[in-house]
Amino acid sequence: MKYALRPRVKIGATAAVLSLAAFAAGVAQQPMSGSTGNNVPHFEPGGQGSRNIHLLAHVPLGRGFTTTDMEIEQELSRPYAYVSRMEGTTHSAGTSIINLKDPTRAYEMYYWRIHDPDVHHGMGAMDNKYFKLSGRYYDVQSLQFDAGGPDADLGAMVLDVTGLPDTSKIKEVGGIREPQFPGGFHNIYMYKHSDGRSLLFATLNTPKANIYDMAKVITNDPNQGLVGSIPIPQEQQSIRRGGGYHDFYVGYDPVSHQDRFYGAGVGGYYIYDVTAPDAPKLLTSITGVAGVTGGHTFTPDATGRYVVAETEYQYAPLRIFDLKPGLDGTVKNISRPIGAWTADWRNLVHNHEVRWPYVFVSGYEDGLQVFNMMDPSNPYTVGYYYTYDGPHNRGWGGVQTPEAGQNVMNGAFGVDVRNADGLIVISDFATGFWAFKMEGFDGWNGHQWGVPNVSSAQDWDNGPEGAPKPGKVS
Repeated sequence: MKYALRPRVKIGATAAVLSLAAFAAGVAQQPMSGSTGNNVPHFEPGGQGSRNIHLLAHVPLGRGFTTTDMEIEQELSRPYAYVSRMEGTTHSAGTSIINLKDPTRAYEMYYWRIHDPDVHHGMGAMDNKYFKLSGRYYDVQSLQFDAGGPDADLGAMVLDVTGLPDTSKIKEVGGIREPQFPGGFHNIYMYKHSDGRSLLFATLNTPKANIYDMAKVITNDPNQGLVGSIPIPQEQQSIRRGGGYHDFYVGYDPVSHQDRFYGAGVGGYYIYDVTAPDAPKLLTSITGVAGVTGGHTFTPDATGRYVVAETEYQYAPLRIFDLKPGLDGTVKNISRPIGAWTADWRNLVHNHEVRWPYVFVSGYEDGLQVFNMMDPSNPYTVGYYYTYDGPHNRGWGGVQTPEAGQNVMNGAFGVDVRNADGLIVISDFATGFWAFKMEGFDGWNGHQWGVPNVSSAQDWDNGPEGAPKPGKVS
């Protein structure tokens, strides 16, 4: 059954007080003209998105609940996006490569899938990151398979994609296995470290994250390139046994000359100095926050002072924290946000990319959302486009039962931004791949806004801006 896309409640600005009453004060409803049934209202013509967000392309990718996270290459000469595909597609777990040479005519050009797909069980392919090393380009696909089939210890596969657009030249060049902690890597992050190495940070089914040197991984290092681990702080492990990191960001701070790890996981959020990856140092943490027992996604702004933090449960907003008291040593731990934002208080917003002052959000049922955090205590929506066309509360399997309760985890899952031209891409559980442009946003460089040129986009050739040049790149 086909459902029309429906309007959503929009929050303009929110106070730091995270009560439903505070959110309700700023709502404004989009125009509606009746209902399609199943409690799914529909838009007036032109109401699917704000006027400043322009749809360039939509690529359906088969049945729902198979399209997860994704990443776009940053060089205009390599117009490719990589979309993770969960277990359950006709091709099984793997990676869809989208060709964006003409963003208005985007198409799926290649599908890599795990070998012997019929005997693999589990979530499959979850997160995807690319990197460049010694003039070649690689794509890393994180994987999660259960013990009921093969490869329960396989965390990621690495593909050499240098030869694109010739897909016949794509080849598997290595994998990372963790037999001590089976279950794979739920999330990964690729980072060009200030010492010149291309490092992969990966979640584990244990209270720590591992760091791998990818130059060693692709040359079949017997230790699989493992160079360090970042623990969940011991006090949080003792309070909440089990669980580890869910997601993270790594970036360079040009003021302190530190490589910093921002990890979300059991208990909250943690910031480490990983300038020496084999000896990480905890700088500060965000724990004891009302309504937060664990962090999901955690992203700093370009200055590293303000962070956007997500917690994965219905009605939870994105909270914004000021790290300055913790980084200055005024306090050991931070427990109160200074601001918050959500697209619709009834739902849940998911992953996000920060290009200060904008935050680009994949908002599950609320599709693409963009808000401005120039004043982090008073963020406000500046654009949106609803990519999800299903009913409310039909997440993770598409059904709602009294036992399962409500589930809003459906719709826009992953988001990324190409800095060179401002292209915005979304991966949607239910509807596939989308590409957009926002009026007035034709690219991003932090210096144009008076902030460091720091984002999730890596400079694979030169390393972090402001970092001392390493003597030798591995």
